[in-house]
Amino acid sequence: MYTGIVQGAFTVTQLQRLPGLLTVTVQLNASLLEDLLIGASVSIDGVCLSVTGMVGEDVSFDIMQQTLDVTTLADLRVGYSVNIERSAKQGVEVGGHILSGHIDSSAQLVAIAEPENNRFVTYQLPAQLMKYVFEKGFIAINGCSLTVAKIDRAKQQFTVCYIPETLRVTTHGSKHIGDSVNIEIDRQTQTIVDTVERVLSSQPELFSGLLNNS
Repeated sequence: MYTGIVQGAFTVTQLQRLPGLLTVTVQLNASLLEDLLIGASVSIDGVCLSVTGMVGEDVSFDIMQQTLDVTTLADLRVGYSVNIERSAKQGVEVGGHILSGHIDSSAQLVAIAEPENNRFVTYQLPAQLMKYVFEKGFIAINGCSLTVAKIDRAKQQFTVCYIPETLRVTTHGSKHIGDSVNIEIDRQTQTIVDTVERVLSSQPELFSGLLNNS
């Protein structure tokens, strides 16, 4: 479990590519290395991964093909920076919203507007996920908990606003139009939407009754 409050952007130092498997090594700082053990969960660009190796400040993670197919991690290169968050500890303050680290899809950055001290970024989302996105609702982008500022359902796009501190701590300030990011929708919203759809599908008379009484 994660809170969506990224603890910093850190550099990919090594990559090993094998059929169906990518091992990525990231150089972390002393704070993130504290009490870190093999098998611990760490979020890299929003993807929940397990520590498989540690040598000094270099920490390695194995990424299987299914994860590579769904996320942007297949595009990593040595020297790239990635957003890092250690898994949440019991009793920790949840500054963002609860994340699982299980990515639903990638989305493409399609527009950037930069009024003073702000950065509004618009993303193109796969159509099947738009039903889970609402204005003022939560969404996680590359592991960052963010609030949806605007939605254009006709274009299947949504916009979020990044404050200077988020741009300083994370990789979002270096993203450009055409870049892809990892998306995790809010699980509570997904549960509500899917439950309502399932009930209305199995009992259409309920919806008909509501319309007749309105």
